[in-house]
Amino acid sequence: MKKLGLWITAIAVIFAFTQESKEQYSVVKNESFMRGEIIHFKMTYGIFTVGKGSASIAPTYYKMNDRNCFKVDVTGKTVGMVDWVADVDDRWGAYIDTAALIPHQFYRRIREGRYKKDEWTNFDHEKRQIEVKTINNKTGQFKEPKFYEAPAQVRDMIAGFLYLRVQDFTKLKVKDTVVITGFFEDEFYKMKIIYQGKENIKIKVGKVRALKFKPIMPKNEVFDGENSITAWFSDDKNRIPLKIDAKMFIGSAGVELTEYSGLKNPLNIVK
Repeated sequence: MKKLGLWITAIAVIFAFTQESKEQYSVVKNESFMRGEIIHFKMTYGIFTVGKGSASIAPTYYKMNDRNCFKVDVTGKTVGMVDWVADVDDRWGAYIDTAALIPHQFYRRIREGRYKKDEWTNFDHEKRQIEVKTINNKTGQFKEPKFYEAPAQVRDMIAGFLYLRVQDFTKLKVKDTVVITGFFEDEFYKMKIIYQGKENIKIKVGKVRALKFKPIMPKNEVFDGENSITAWFSDDKNRIPLKIDAKMFIGSAGVELTEYSGLKNPLNIVK
């Protein structure tokens, strides 16, 4: 069950990407989210609920690199009987520029059984440089940092997710493909996401009008094939994630919205 943490992270990576621009801090129009937003979700493996999580935007702005930032925190934790077998308690966070929706810092606190990792990724958009540093678990001190040359407007997975939410999908046609690139942990990558159209899906919060997407997954040790993941986002200005289904080599997994508060716009509930 240690793979629980791996597929949660992999799903999140799907939505991290960059926007090419010559400006370090271009202004991105945001009508989709605001301070104080909180969404809760459950994680399933087969028919069992194996975890719970949340994504929240702090109610106040934070300053980093002399810029106003959203502070975003994401958590994922095993629950119930599964917690006895495979204790997962992962936390991610980022300081995201409120105007450009690019990260100034991204951090991970990973606790998965005996596996432990503390990592900080700092983005210098003026120098086009990324610094990644981790803590040595034996000494408690930082290891030698790694540096990467970065393209303009590079995004981590949290900033990429927020940027995805502000996009205008009204011009997309079914089977249109969006190519996205991003940075995670120690590498840049590209991924294709296919738009599958609109449909109503029934989840705990009700029946919701949704936009459906299917990313083409690269070969990996977690997901079963390139069409193994399907994701639904609310078909409204919020663009919050509603549901994710993932076919794994052993069984199936999923994420589903269970509760929300502080949304900037009404959720598109079908009556």
